[in-house]
Amino acid sequence: QVQLVESGGGLAQPGGSLRLSCTTNGLALDDYVTGWFRQAPGKEREVVSCISAKLANTYYANSVKGRFTISRDNAKNTVYLQMNKLNLDDTAVYYCATESAYYSDYDCLASWFPSWGQGTQVTVSS
Repeated sequence: QVQLVESGGGLAQPGGSLRLSCTTNGLALDDYVTGWFRQAPGKEREVVSCISAKLANTYYANSVKGRFTISRDNAKNTVYLQMNKLNLDDTAVYYCATESAYYSDYDCLASWFPSWGQGTQVTVSS
């Protein structure tokens, strides 16, 4: 079973930055689509960003476009989510997911991903 490990969460002030990392030793992340999702208290899980296999095309939710950047370091087998200009609405548990064969420039669905990490808490507060 693939085990994904997220790290990099924590407390940030509004306008601040955090970088999340997602890694695994169970497969090569560049062979699959990898996504970041988040779930805030009392809300449904929502997609944040996804990156395609090989070509590393990217998809972003409208709420994070221009602020967040997803990337992949194949040598480290790690997918990153650089989060800038954080605001209070970004507070959530962030999950990494992978092993999807599906990628679209127009959406990224949680149902596409069979493997999930445990999540890392991101709290934006002044």
